[in-house]
Parts: sequence; structure tokens; C-alpha cells
Amino acid sequence: MATGPEADVLESGREGQAASGLGEKMAAGTVALERLRWRLEELEQRLGGGACEPRKVADELVKVQVALSNIAGKRERVKILFKKIEDVIKYLDPQYIDRMAVPDTMKQQFILAEEQVIPYRADLLEQVKNLQPILDSASIQAVPDHAAKLQRLSQIQMQQQDQCKQFSDGVKALLEDYNKTTLLLSKQFVQWNEILMQLEAAKEAKPVAE
Repeated sequence: MATGPEADVLESGREGQAASGLGEKMAAGTVALERLRWRLEELEQRLGGGACEPRKVADELVKVQVALSNIAGKRERVKILFKKIEDVIKYLDPQYIDRMAVPDTMKQQFILAEEQVIPYRADLLEQVKNLQPILDSASIQAVPDHAAKLQRLSQIQMQQQDQCKQFSDGVKALLEDYNKTTLLLSKQFVQWNEILMQLEAAKEAKPVAE
């Protein structure tokens, strides 16, 4: 790195280049503004028929340009701003955030990481492409026309589901009643069996006593 007088010379050269570039940009802007002023004057003369005096639009634009030039020449911050115009344009690019967030090297790594999966996905896309005629067939295209019928069938299905639930609840109630009745009959048969056994035992014991 240069130091001392050499550094001063290099710094002066850079400032000279920057000032030269700034002067070129301002000169180009001045030329463009002059052309615009000429076109405005010509347009004003055509619209006014050449009888009326020209309007002050071009003059005001010239004044604005002169004021901007004076400000740029006197204020260092404005010079710095002019130097950074290209950076501002770069930052305004919608794709700048994507480039900053995901560099090209990182994108390349993502692609290489998916190297084994990419052929499989390509095959799937090829299958979708081959099945595209089926999706475009008259049967598929007519699906919206059958929406009303499908809605009607859906309502019928819901009604049948409700009826099936009611039937299931009825069968469940009958089974519960059947189980209760069977249990009561079983208990009754047990009682009758005990009474019968007692009677038989009493009958057998009576002759022995005699």
C-alpha cells in the first residue's frame, strides 16, 4: 500500500476521476435537458400557433437544472450521492435481494444436493406431461356440468347415513332389551330349578319317614 506523497497522488487521481465522471454525467443531463427544452418550445409554438409567447415550463426546468448543478458543485454530500447512483440503481433491482440472500455458489450447492432426486422429479413431470391429454379430455372437462348431480347425490348419501344411524340405534336398543329379557329368564329358571329340587327332595324324604 502506497504511503506519503504517492498515496496523495493516488487519492488525487481517484478524486479527479470521480469528478470527471460526475462532470460527464452532469453534462449529459444538461444536454438532455436542453433537448427537452427545445422540444417543449416547439410544441408550445405549434399549440399556440406561434402568436403567443412561449410558456415558462422550459425556463423553470433550466432553472432547476442550474440549481441542482450549483448544489452538486458546492455540497460534498451531493457529490457522494451522485457517485453512489449506480449503487442505488443496483439496490433497487428486485432481484438484488435474492442474489444477496442466496449467492450463486449456494444455489449450486442446493442443486448438487438434489442431484439424486432431480431425475425422479423429471420423470414425474414427464408423466404429468403424458397424462395431460387425459386432463384435457371431454370427460374431465364435463365435470363442472355434473356438479349439480353430484350435490344431489351427496344429499341423498347424507340422508341415507342418517337413516342408517337411526336403524343402528334401533337394533342396539332391541339387543339391549333382548339381553335384559334373557337375564331375567335365566334368573327365573334358576329359581324354578331350586324350587323343583326342594320339592323332589321333600317327596323322597317322606316315604323314608313312614
